[in-house]
Amino acid sequence: MAYYGKCVEMVIEQLDKFKPEKDSPEQFLEAASSSLKDLSPQKQAFVLEVLSGCLEYRKLLTIVVDAFYVRDGRLCLWADYNLFRVICYLATFQLEELGFQLFCNIIKSQPPVKVCKFLGFFFNPLNLCSWIKDEWSLIYETAYVEENWLRPLIRWQPEVQELITQLEGVPASQSPLSKTKAKVTEPKEFNLTAPKPRAIPVPEPVPMVAKPRPVPRSTYQLPKEQQQLDIVKRYNRRKAEELLLKANMEELRCAMPRSHWEPPTQDSKKQLQLQVLPRIQKTPKLTFFRPDNIPVKLNTAAILREGALYQRQVEKELQRVDKLVDGAGDFSEFLEWQRKMQAKDLEEQLAAGECRRLQGKLSHEEAILARQNLVQENKHRAEQKKEETAKLMLQCTKRRLQEDRYLKEQVEQAMELQKNVKLAQAKLVKGRRQIVQEMMEESRELLQRSAEAAREEQRQRCELISQLRALETQPTRKGKLVDLTQIPGYGLEGEMSVVELRERLALLKETQQREEEEKRDQIIQGKRTKSQELQNTVEQISLCRAAMGRSAALRLVPVPEAQGGNLQVGKKHAFVPSWWVSLPQPTTLLPKQFPCNTSPTPIILLDDK
Repeated sequence: MAYYGKCVEMVIEQLDKFKPEKDSPEQFLEAASSSLKDLSPQKQAFVLEVLSGCLEYRKLLTIVVDAFYVRDGRLCLWADYNLFRVICYLATFQLEELGFQLFCNIIKSQPPVKVCKFLGFFFNPLNLCSWIKDEWSLIYETAYVEENWLRPLIRWQPEVQELITQLEGVPASQSPLSKTKAKVTEPKEFNLTAPKPRAIPVPEPVPMVAKPRPVPRSTYQLPKEQQQLDIVKRYNRRKAEELLLKANMEELRCAMPRSHWEPPTQDSKKQLQLQVLPRIQKTPKLTFFRPDNIPVKLNTAAILREGALYQRQVEKELQRVDKLVDGAGDFSEFLEWQRKMQAKDLEEQLAAGECRRLQGKLSHEEAILARQNLVQENKHRAEQKKEETAKLMLQCTKRRLQEDRYLKEQVEQAMELQKNVKLAQAKLVKGRRQIVQEMMEESRELLQRSAEAAREEQRQRCELISQLRALETQPTRKGKLVDLTQIPGYGLEGEMSVVELRERLALLKETQQREEEEKRDQIIQGKRTKSQELQNTVEQISLCRAAMGRSAALRLVPVPEAQGGNLQVGKKHAFVPSWWVSLPQPTTLLPKQFPCNTSPTPIILLDDK
């Protein structure tokens, strides 16, 4: 059994080396045959035959072994994958040629637990006649598979079942060879001198620690500057909310939106003409208070971001004013259209919901029909399975009767063979002697070949040593003249002398220095231009902030009602941007650079003279 176990181990080792993505089976078999030359001819022939069969029928064996790992072999190791492939190949394709006795010896040389589990799974009649037959029929023809492979396996199933029961009786802990335990080293203690007892040290005096200072109260309080900033923020926010509420309540009548086709009424025109227009009074001088906020230094990104914000606000206000100038109307038509579209969308949603409800009912009825069909199909399959199991039971009873007859015949043959045991033993002794003589002759030939190879290697070494010594005795020239201006002449592309190489390196260094200086100048110029652009944006931001401060201060200034036919009449207060106050003559304009407000207001410019 050890002989067959080694053969199977060699086959498994070769299968582990095979990689189907890279190696081809023909080249792999050639390499394996060259690596197995040291074995005997019988062993080499057996290993190569099993290896070639496993590679040829790799797809069939993979189907069975993968299904075994999925169903019954979940706890088996993947390292035994090729072992199960070899056993499957021997049982399917070599059981008739090897004979059942030799097959039993090969199986017994392997671990019994793993082999019993796999053989019980593979020789199960339900597995052979159902999914194994279907899977193999996808690769080969069904008639060929059933006649050449499945019928022999079903015929050998009773013998294999007896082998499985025999192997299950063997204890798993039984080892094939008894190993002698190695002697454990016993440690010995060192003969060391006993240490002297240590003296008790004198305790050191405890040092006096100075009393620490208490933590100041300012550590747990906010700084005064932060508190002042918070107070200013709250005051500014409350003031801004009051101004916003006041602006929304006192918006002007001329900025109220109306439809394009609605002309102004005559009554409104008469009322405007009858109103008494007072004179325009000079606005008092404004006083601006310097804020208490600490100036904050802005970086480049903050400056550019604030400039872009002001630019967007100006563009938005211009668009709004242009729309008012063009006569933007109210949103009554848009609201009517929006109401109609919402009603239409609601109707469509209701129709879609009804459609989905009907579809749900249809799908529910279809599911009920499908469930009924599935139940009928399951009943039909169960009846077919019962018929198949009944047929298999009949076949099993017939096989058992055939096996009983076969066993009786075997017993009779064994009784006859016991009479000729001595003749068989003599033949066996002669065969063994012949094998021993052949092995001795092979070993002698191998020893002679190795001796001849050693002599040839020794002769070659002696020749090499004599040649080296002859080369050492020849005179050599120690000095060597070097011409730096001479080209070596090796035939390489771009070959040059040492002097020319030095000159080229010097020129290259000068060009690199020149390029670095030009690059440095470009960087300095770029920095200057960037700083100039940032300075311009800072100036623009400062102007915008000053203008916004003036406009915020002018919002609370009372403006009397305007006189003259060319001025529009507003309410008591008007919001006047600060940069328009400096113009000399009075006029009515819509500014091009006006920050965003919550309500549209007309602009009344006054003369300072």
